[in-house]
Amino acid sequence: MSDTGPTETTRSSSPSGGSSTGYRVLARKYRPKDFSDLMVGQEPMVRTLTNAFETGRIAQAYMLTGVRGVGKTTTARILARALNYKTPEIDRPTIDLRIPGEHCQAIMEGRHVDVIEMDAASHTGIDDIREIIEQVRYRPVSARYKVYIIDEVHMLSTQAFNGLLKTLEEPPEHVKFIFATTEIRKVPITVLSRCQRFDLRRISAADLVGLFTKILEKEEIPAEPEALAMVARAAEGSARDGLSLLDQAIAHGGGRVEADTVRGMLGLADRARIVDLFEHIVKGDVTSALSEFTAQYEAGANPVVVLTDLADFTHLVTRFKYIPDAADDPSLSEVERVRGRAFSETVAVTTLSRIWQMLLKGIPEAENSSRPAGAAEMVLIRLTHAAHLPSPEDAARRLADFANGQGGDGGRSPQPNGGSGAGGTGSTGGNGGRAMNGAPVNAHGQAMPGQRMPSGGPTAMLQAVPNTMPREVAIGRSEPQPESRPGAGVAVRSLADVVDLCTKNRDPKLKALVRNFVRLVRLEPGRLDMQMTNGAPGTLPGELGVKLKEWTGIHWIVSLSNEDGAPTLVEAEGQAREARLTDARADPDVAAILSQFPGAKITDVRIRASEEADEPDELPMPAAAESAEGDILPGDDIEF
Repeated sequence: MSDTGPTETTRSSSPSGGSSTGYRVLARKYRPKDFSDLMVGQEPMVRTLTNAFETGRIAQAYMLTGVRGVGKTTTARILARALNYKTPEIDRPTIDLRIPGEHCQAIMEGRHVDVIEMDAASHTGIDDIREIIEQVRYRPVSARYKVYIIDEVHMLSTQAFNGLLKTLEEPPEHVKFIFATTEIRKVPITVLSRCQRFDLRRISAADLVGLFTKILEKEEIPAEPEALAMVARAAEGSARDGLSLLDQAIAHGGGRVEADTVRGMLGLADRARIVDLFEHIVKGDVTSALSEFTAQYEAGANPVVVLTDLADFTHLVTRFKYIPDAADDPSLSEVERVRGRAFSETVAVTTLSRIWQMLLKGIPEAENSSRPAGAAEMVLIRLTHAAHLPSPEDAARRLADFANGQGGDGGRSPQPNGGSGAGGTGSTGGNGGRAMNGAPVNAHGQAMPGQRMPSGGPTAMLQAVPNTMPREVAIGRSEPQPESRPGAGVAVRSLADVVDLCTKNRDPKLKALVRNFVRLVRLEPGRLDMQMTNGAPGTLPGELGVKLKEWTGIHWIVSLSNEDGAPTLVEAEGQAREARLTDARADPDVAAILSQFPGAKITDVRIRASEEADEPDELPMPAAAESAEGDILPGDDIEF
């Protein structure tokens, strides 16, 4: 981890800022030196550390986690520098590191005697941890704190973790631990509970483009914005990966960063051509789609990368449907921004979802195939073929229309063979053994022997069998009864109906969750939009959708909405109760009773049923208990 190269102030006359012997890669040359540099993408962590240092609430151990290249080790060094910051004017931990302190240079170069860096990938055993435990008792040589930085801490053995626990929980006041890992789930919870955890998030493509632009301006290297956007997308949120690719792009372009050279270096297809390919797919034009793919493949594009870019553009169009402001992302090209927004207004969500699912399945097929180009072409053929297929909901609706004798269009258009409506020879409900195209078929919907099917391409062979069988059937045969589905015909029109279903199906847990945490936004057959109150379990929408499908026999989509929902059933009942109590207190008779009985109070108000409903349940009052109207006898329970 030692950094023995020249400092950033060492410059040469070359445009790249280095010479043949002293050049340092951009990832090392522009490694962050203080917290102001870390503000690129890591604002929450910097804000938390700033507040902690200002209030003196410095933790004894820190856990830094995130994907590779987001700055975990660099952050650990900056944190160690902040803990041991000392200048002639300042001698305390601080995050203001603009003026280098006594220990700053040695710490950032990884050679300070009191800041010990250990790679857990090569020091995994209990013996390495035992050495640390024995050394923590000694005070630092020159710095304020002795800081142990353990990188890839998840690779320590179970014994090593157990040996570290006691020291980690009660370390000496002069010792601080900083851990870094890419696999936070492999770190025992006993260790995590003793550390202050910071999740270093992926750096957005927009932030990476801004970082690359600043660095290239310092290096005096010209670059095209489209090329920087390609590098940012390929980096996948990692600043180190992005700077390494940028170094490669500079070398590949001979001192310039151009879109064509970057595209060839990464094996990418032109983004405009990806959009053209997407357009051919949604139009169902197989020939044009295959021709476009062949042209991209011959130009050097990787077939798997083409499918991946196609999936990315599908996701982008879907985002534009719901987040129009996403088009302002500077990492997007003008073609993606303009044409993607146009597609979002014309292509249905069901079509985009189907393309996405098919690409997710097709990309691994192309990756694992011995002929990636052929596998990618087969994926494109499936995509274009499915472009005009109805969605599963539409297909189910059409089948239901056929079963009801309304035809494939719900009875709104004439039948293909000229019939319209039930009773005609060409209708679906009584076609006399004819399929949708008018050809004779048998009872199983298959063409009769010796009959020719009409020309004109593939035709649907769906046929609804009319329910015309008489109740009196032949002797020895019984009429088959339709198979009943559980919950078929159950209507759900309100949240109270959902609660009733929970009661009917003996699910008290789900009933309590619905009553306490669900705020209804919108409810229609097969769809429930809602808000959840604080404390609601995150699995509630999925569990509710599964149960509703099981109880009603239809598929339900349960989604969380940003709109304001109605009060929960518990909240509504509480509001109604408060309203009744308010009305009761305002009643003159009740007020008179309360004034006659000091200390009495209204505990509840119940609305009595109609007189007709009360009469059968009323019992005659014993004569001895009868009293004048309005009298209250001793021992009576008064409840409002």
